[in-house]
Amino acid sequence: MNITIIDSNRLLNKIFKKYNIKSKEQKDIIKIIKPIYEHKEFQKRMSDKYPHHGNFTLGFHILEDTILTYVLSKRYLKKHPNSGYSLELALKISMLHDLYTNPWQNNPSKKKLFCNKHGFRHSLESIINACVWFPFIFEKEDDAKIIIDGVLHHMFPLPVRCFTKDIDKMELNNSSLIDKIPSNILDLIIKSSNRHKIGNYSLCKSKYKEGRIMARADKLMSTNEIKNLSSLSALISGHNNSLIKGNKKVNNNIKRK
Repeated sequence: MNITIIDSNRLLNKIFKKYNIKSKEQKDIIKIIKPIYEHKEFQKRMSDKYPHHGNFTLGFHILEDTILTYVLSKRYLKKHPNSGYSLELALKISMLHDLYTNPWQNNPSKKKLFCNKHGFRHSLESIINACVWFPFIFEKEDDAKIIIDGVLHHMFPLPVRCFTKDIDKMELNNSSLIDKIPSNILDLIIKSSNRHKIGNYSLCKSKYKEGRIMARADKLMSTNEIKNLSSLSALISGHNNSLIKGNKKVNNNIKRK
């Protein structure tokens, strides 16, 4: 089902309530995430056309990741007030980290190379989409480095597929967008995705604390969302019987208003 921005706002408010986010904090968060949150591509991922882990939609997963990233970031800043840590960049990393192109569960498309499976490839697709859809976020190169590295390596210890000059070998679903990315930003993507390279993979944490805290939030959320064998096996196979049989109703979060 497609949902409206009103539905999305209800879901966001549910997440705020779950984590006891106060009104002033809610306004601060919304101010940072609003350009991404209200974009048509993000709202598309709030619908049941984009099932993510278990019976959660991709958009809902990203939003809850972001609010949990906020909570963990505030804890870190309380302990390290002079660290230079950027709460804003951490939230942007979270909002962009899973903006991959096509739904991955029960998608019949096959990748020729194992290194191009969704788990290894989707963070690369996500940062390519982000750079094209939200170029203003990457205008400051120092910020761009942190955001790009955080998105690319959020799945650690799962590696990310290295970017290669032979674009066809990566089998990206959005390779046509690469030419739209400024050369200096593309260089940052290539450099980050080839850090600690082992074969076709980059195996390392994000260099920056913002990315590492966001990755921690993502692990906590994913562990909570994956509650049955079908959801767990789908991470590897891409095939989820629960969704096919209708045993799980995607986006049931909307219906429990």
